[in-house]
Amino acid sequence: MVVLDATIVNIALPSAQRDLDISNADRQWVITAYTLAFGGLLLLGGRVADRVGRKRTFVIGLIGFAAASGLGGAAASSGMLFGARALQGVFAALLAPSALSLLTTSFIDPKERARAFGVYGAIAGGGAAIGLIMGGVLTEFLSWRWCLYVNVPIAAIAVLGALLLLHDRPGHRDSRLDVPGVVLGCGGLVAIVYGFNEAEPRGWGDPLVLGLLLGGVALLAVFVWWQGRAPHPLLPLHVIRERNRAGCFLTMALVTIGLFGTFLFLTYYLQTVLGYSPLKAGLAFLPMTAAIIIGSTQVSARLMQHVPPRTLMVPGLIVAAAGLTILTQLTVHAEYATHVLPAELLLGLGMGTTFMPVMATATQGVAPRDAGVTSATVNTSQQVGGSIGTALLNTIATSSATAYVASRLTPAEARDPAAVARLTNVGVVHGYTVAIWWAVGIMLLAAVIAGTMVTGRPQRQPTPAGQPLGETAT
Repeated sequence: MVVLDATIVNIALPSAQRDLDISNADRQWVITAYTLAFGGLLLLGGRVADRVGRKRTFVIGLIGFAAASGLGGAAASSGMLFGARALQGVFAALLAPSALSLLTTSFIDPKERARAFGVYGAIAGGGAAIGLIMGGVLTEFLSWRWCLYVNVPIAAIAVLGALLLLHDRPGHRDSRLDVPGVVLGCGGLVAIVYGFNEAEPRGWGDPLVLGLLLGGVALLAVFVWWQGRAPHPLLPLHVIRERNRAGCFLTMALVTIGLFGTFLFLTYYLQTVLGYSPLKAGLAFLPMTAAIIIGSTQVSARLMQHVPPRTLMVPGLIVAAAGLTILTQLTVHAEYATHVLPAELLLGLGMGTTFMPVMATATQGVAPRDAGVTSATVNTSQQVGGSIGTALLNTIATSSATAYVASRLTPAEARDPAAVARLTNVGVVHGYTVAIWWAVGIMLLAAVIAGTMVTGRPQRQPTPAGQPLGETAT
């Protein structure tokens, strides 16, 4: 629910824009308001879960997310929709880390833990693709508003399940909230996420974009300095100093940089170049979702107890890079069955094989009092990586398309609207392929980082809380 809401409104956005009379300049806030609040407040959400209890935070997050979704679905104006999306992001920042930390502390047996993380990895990896599918189905047959209303019944079922089935230790109320850490850490993340989102419409050289990015980096640098001195740090530095966790955080960020940008390009390629309807474009992502589920539950979940995590991560990332490489061969006349489908299957299988060991390894051996903030750091890597990827790759695609058209448009063709339209279409696809080549390089860089930094062994028995991953019993 949390991951799919980052993409489910993409296909529904044109309909919402028409209904609420949202300007082209403001339409990005339907997406940005959510990602900004979500990415910026995740660390705070993780520490709140550790302090007041993960189950309680989980239930509060579900109820709040459902209420915000209902408010957004009933929006009568653009401001109301933007506010509801921001409120969704706030409760998502409570919901995501509490869900993952509940999983971490609930499943201790290695076999059950592998199965649980396999399912979780499949859902987390496939959530963005599922959002595109659901967005197409709901928009075509019901209304764009149901892209938000759909969260209400899902949350109701989850709340009932949480109250009946989940068990949790009490929160650590003796620890105080690190207010300076909240201001510095959340402020820095909000500035960076906002800066990357604004880079798309404004350009990388815009003073506001540069100010946000440099200011965000400066705030995070001060945040790290303060966390080494704070009596009750928001993010204890030992969480990110451990080699395996640091490698997993970096791998997750790089993977989502390439993945989210590719989802955006495929969505536009299917609808604007191949002429797919919203429903057909959404269903076109179904094979990728199925491949992610297979990679996570049938490959990684079965092998995690027997092989080191990087033995799954590195091949998974290489397979995903191979899928992206196929997409670099797209043309305006490419066929779905010969170009898009094989790429989706390889990309999905690689991502499914990668996500599960990344999440399991990043949260393995964490002391219970730090489970929430560690889970929040995993989600922060994913969210910030997705924001960076969407802005970075979209900027590369746009500038490459513009340069391509400018270098090939003759004065005679410039006077022929049909010729301009044809060349522009070719240029757009060229821009996509150039950006996807960058995604291939980023995915291979993630494979190098996973192969060199993640040195943990297979977990064949419960890891004592706080024990370094490299010393897990084999």
